[in-house]
Amino acid sequence: MMWCMAGTANADVFRKPSPMTDRNAFTTLLSERDWLLADGATGTNLFNMGLQSGDAPELWNETHPENIRTLYRGAVDAGSDIFLTNSFGGNRARLKLHDAGHRARELSRIAAEIGRDIADASGRTVIVAGSMGPTGEIMAPLGPLTHADAVEMFHEQAEGLKEGGADVLWVETISAPEEYAAAAEAAKLAGMPWCGTMSFDTAGRTMMGMTSNAMAAMVEKLDHPPVAFGANCGVGASDLLRTVQGFAATGTTRPIIAKGNAGIPKYHDGHIHYDGTPEVMATYATMARDSGAHIIGGCCGTMPEHLRAMRQALETQPKSDAPDMDAIAQALGGFSSESDGTNADTTPQPRPTRRRRRA
Repeated sequence: MMWCMAGTANADVFRKPSPMTDRNAFTTLLSERDWLLADGATGTNLFNMGLQSGDAPELWNETHPENIRTLYRGAVDAGSDIFLTNSFGGNRARLKLHDAGHRARELSRIAAEIGRDIADASGRTVIVAGSMGPTGEIMAPLGPLTHADAVEMFHEQAEGLKEGGADVLWVETISAPEEYAAAAEAAKLAGMPWCGTMSFDTAGRTMMGMTSNAMAAMVEKLDHPPVAFGANCGVGASDLLRTVQGFAATGTTRPIIAKGNAGIPKYHDGHIHYDGTPEVMATYATMARDSGAHIIGGCCGTMPEHLRAMRQALETQPKSDAPDMDAIAQALGGFSSESDGTNADTTPQPRPTRRRRRA
């Protein structure tokens, strides 16, 4: 696919000037604080507002902007220092399924503009992170998506998020290292700092077979490395903390991100519910910090009430030593597998499967 860059030189025309918008705000906040609270779920909150399964949430940026403001404001009011824009599936390939592929840049810009307004009205430094999820296509050589086309898709979305006033790009729920590298190149083309998380959900590995220590090594080799990296989603908070400790064990000095799900999904009365209580997520938050995470948030199922409990726990409970695996399992539930994915005898085969939407 080819994407026309016409108009990029005039990107600032689209961006609302704001005294609180600062491209260095994110790195400044990271340097000043021992931990930062990120946001919770996008899909779960929007489904509660009436979004239907199969709908494109990104279209709500235009058709239901008040709902998106409510989404962002819920995280900010609960104490989040960072919130992600409603643009996870806002790339050309995913939006094409809704006959809106040509609107990728525009819808991402609107998502960030709404976020910029909410952040600037908060009265404190709140970071608008421009969410970019996986393309939904399989990267070559296993699939048809070339590196150049992946970069182009990410770059198109990145420019829209930049125009809308995002402080940082936030690449999330990635499984393939090739797609992660394409996002990094796109962020460089857009001249934007970025963060990037992968989802470890196959015996401590991503669906494409990457381990925590392999990711930490990959990040340092990128020409435009992320400001922070880590894990999101996956199968549960216990597994995610084991992955976070895997990152920390490499000795990385780069800030680590932990965004775990609020428990395990269960189907009840026609809807998916996550069983993690605010109290459990508060425990997860402090354990994530103690395990080495600098940026801590929630993923699927995480609501404002979870975030409030997490913020209070992080503010009131002193830092401690990293919890061992038994303590994590006792507090948050058992692990989905015995292996953390790094053992040579537990290497799963890559599964070229389309990634689900972040809930």
